[in-house]
Amino acid sequence: MSKHQILLHEKIVVATKNVGKVKEFAHALQKLGKETLSLIDYPEIPDIVEDGDTFAANARIKAKTTGDALGVPVLADDSGLRVAALGGDPGVYSARYAGENAADSENNEKLVRELKRLFDEGGLEEMGQLADGSQLLSKAQFVCALALYDPASGSFIEAEGTVDGIITDHPHGDGGFGYDPLFWVPSLNRGMAEMTKEEKQQISHRGEALRKLLPLLEQA
Repeated sequence: MSKHQILLHEKIVVATKNVGKVKEFAHALQKLGKETLSLIDYPEIPDIVEDGDTFAANARIKAKTTGDALGVPVLADDSGLRVAALGGDPGVYSARYAGENAADSENNEKLVRELKRLFDEGGLEEMGQLADGSQLLSKAQFVCALALYDPASGSFIEAEGTVDGIITDHPHGDGGFGYDPLFWVPSLNRGMAEMTKEEKQQISHRGEALRKLLPLLEQA
């Protein structure tokens, strides 16, 4: 993929309808001086079936489907939460953990419910509490896989980022989206949803993946 082909486009299309993700990508990509669009701006693109068994596979599916439909390079991500006590679940099913079209609040409630059930059954080790009395339930990791697809050549540029944390039984902060309210970052002694966009970009899985991807784009 030629970087000139990408940079000649005034707009970058991100293959998502998630408003929270769009804001994060727009914030991170503004250094390129490009307008960030998303699938919200292209209602004619049908919902994409994400049937890959990994985050990277789903990112490629979304990028290729959208790129072939629009005829322009498209950036897609697939991200989610791996919870140690649940054997890596919800994983690629993070957005629909509580069912198809589940709200963030429903996914969060199911996650806490499942972990508390394991804790009550003696299936979780005691991890202690935070200063506010919140129970630490399980180690977890956010994962983000990015795929930038060029329909002209059929090629991909890919990157992945992760961030480690702990799931708590009560939310902290009202920012972010998804599982952010339950994701405690020990290294910062703060919840992901308590961070500003700038702070989150510095430590988040999506921020790390973007920092890895942008230099690859410049070298392409």
